Amino acid sequence: MKYVSTRNQSVRLRASQAIAQGLARDGGLLTPEVFPKLTPALLEDLRGKTYGQRAVAVMKLFLEDFSEEELTAFTQAGYSGEKFDDARVAPLEPLTEDTYCLELWHGPTSAFKDMALQILPHLLSASLVKNQEDKTVCILVATSGDTGKAALEGFKDVDRTKILVFYPKDGVSAVQALQMQTQQGNNVGVCAVHGNFDDAQTGVKTLFSDEKLREDLARRGYFLSSANSINWGRILPQLVYYISAYCDLLNLGKITMGEKVNYCVPTGNFGNILACWYAGQMGLPVGKLICASNSNNVLTDFLATGTYDKNRPFHTTMSPSMDILVSSNLERLLFALSGQNDQEVAGYMKQLGEKGCYTVSEEIKAKLQADFYGGFCDEAKTSAIIAQVWKEHHYLIDPHTAVAYGVMQDYREATGDDRKTVFVSTASPFKFCDSVLHSLGVAQVREGLGALDQLAEVSGRPAPVPLASLRDKAVRFEESVDKEKMMDVVLDMLR
Repeated sequence: MKYVSTRNQSVRLRASQAIAQGLARDGGLLTPEVFPKLTPALLEDLRGKTYGQRAVAVMKLFLEDFSEEELTAFTQAGYSGEKFDDARVAPLEPLTEDTYCLELWHGPTSAFKDMALQILPHLLSASLVKNQEDKTVCILVATSGDTGKAALEGFKDVDRTKILVFYPKDGVSAVQALQMQTQQGNNVGVCAVHGNFDDAQTGVKTLFSDEKLREDLARRGYFLSSANSINWGRILPQLVYYISAYCDLLNLGKITMGEKVNYCVPTGNFGNILACWYAGQMGLPVGKLICASNSNNVLTDFLATGTYDKNRPFHTTMSPSMDILVSSNLERLLFALSGQNDQEVAGYMKQLGEKGCYTVSEEIKAKLQADFYGGFCDEAKTSAIIAQVWKEHHYLIDPHTAVAYGVMQDYREATGDDRKTVFVSTASPFKFCDSVLHSLGVAQVREGLGALDQLAEVSGRPAPVPLASLRDKAVRFEESVDKEKMMDVVLDMLR
């Protein structure tokens, strides 16, 4: 299987090359030429396997230059009991007979990004060996909150790697910021960017496409790669948990083989929901994909109209990981829906860069609306949903998960679709104590990490150990720069 650029199909790489490179040199995203089929027989076989075994079975379909033994070692290390506080790794929590929550936050940073970023460092290190790469890889990451910490934790002290994370100053929660600022490891760096996530993400993409920078770093013995979801090694492990959730529903006797299930995903950069769509293309019985946005509802409008327009106010919300106006992974979906028409996709991306908007063909629009439903929750509704779910189910959710739950309700009311639905929980509520406590009616929230204890008292649930232990760690990284100075930060780190 080869991996091609969404903007130039003449780029053809092996899996290990695609993972090591991260982003195509032309700015496109590397994606598989074809998708292997997930047969009912394979699904039946996966039912009796552990999460790690399911991950190996799915990933080996895409990673032809990796052995099953390698992938088994990676999943055993990545999803071990030392790192995940639930042996099921991605447990499915029933709220009603028709509604299930897929909890993806049981890893070392209490966010769903751990599901992929506990595997990517192993894939990348092995890829360097397979490609006989003698340079050190520098991982550049733009984060809207959770990716940064998960990437830092995954790549901490990994041989022949350095990692530098950029996050929007004042654009992440206090806990998210502290997680990154206190990161340990000799090969890590963290810097805040004045602006929003899109500024940080655009800055990182610019660095990747800068030939002079690449040449300079090569002379110093480095090359750039990415741990954002623009890297195929980030997307692939995310396919697994949708397939695993379906197996769990089968094992619970809630569905029969072949029965379609709806999935509702809180969405920012579009990687998480794209992974579910890809699983559907493989043969997973996916019903409607419900794309849930916060007040930055560019995707909601796009799915309704076929026009993607980032020229709108940017909102800083209580669900910061979704505070995004440029959803990078949408490019991969457009590539697939256009029949892998790289020139059409390159044209859309050129318009986005020059004008901030583009309109897809009527054919693509029809395909989008057949598979996806888009909705959004504003701040007031997000807060009300947190309170509602706690009152009705005694179940605590974070603001991102609340957005998914709220849009799922809207979809059901609008369409009457009563199909069984899995909504995706992407972060522990303890990462957003202030917002959750206020939503539950607490007027006075304690400062700093005291809010962790306060939420534990109110909910009767303990704070995750990785978050509670932050109070014992010293702040290491406090630098902040304008986006035009991001290159200087990179060069300073790699002197």
